[in-house]
Amino acid sequence: MMQGRIAVCRLIRSTQTRSCGGHVRAASLFRGGAANGNATSTSGSVRTLCTKRFKIYTKTGDAGTSALFSGERRDKDDPVFEALGCTDELSSFIGMAREHSLDAGNTLPPQLELAQGQLQELGSHIATPRDSSRGGKLARTAFPETYTTDLESAIDTMDAALPPLTTFILASGGKASASLHCCRSVARRAERAVVPLLQSGAIDRAAYTYINRLSDYFFAAARYAALHDGNDEVIYSPPARK
Repeated sequence: MMQGRIAVCRLIRSTQTRSCGGHVRAASLFRGGAANGNATSTSGSVRTLCTKRFKIYTKTGDAGTSALFSGERRDKDDPVFEALGCTDELSSFIGMAREHSLDAGNTLPPQLELAQGQLQELGSHIATPRDSSRGGKLARTAFPETYTTDLESAIDTMDAALPPLTTFILASGGKASASLHCCRSVARRAERAVVPLLQSGAIDRAAYTYINRLSDYFFAAARYAALHDGNDEVIYSPPARK
């Protein structure tokens, strides 16, 4: 199962690199796309990637181990697979937030779809431990620092359109906003899962910085979605003590 998933990651990365200058496309989506509506969907290239059918089950993991992209087999409770599971879960939550954003008619869906693709690339990077992998696979799974700077541009663009934040808020603001807050909290858990990999040298700092900044992006996006929908954010109010 994991081998098929990693193969898809490789296809995604090679296609993004070849088509539309993948990094340029990422920049155009994250640099102001949410506020001005100029973003365009990348779904066409992603949906036409796979020309080979992968079997849903392989039975190779029935003994409790799975393969990394490097070819190494490890127990499924290894920190690498914990991190991969968290980023996979995050992508699922992003998919839900994207559907709510489509229903709301805001301009976030192309950015959210792009983030899902970048998480696939992050998965390829995590599945190729830098401290034990060799050869061209390391180069093919390098994680671009520009993904983080593009996120920062998107955060700054959205934040400039938002009312100043002076107190704590609760996850609220409508379905799109609340689902993006879910993405934020899952991203934080994914970040905690990759910390041991960063400390051991299994991933590059650029990969860790990206997942750290991604949670900030979801916070800004959640507030932006609430503003777009005209919904109030629930302000945290300490409960009265007896």
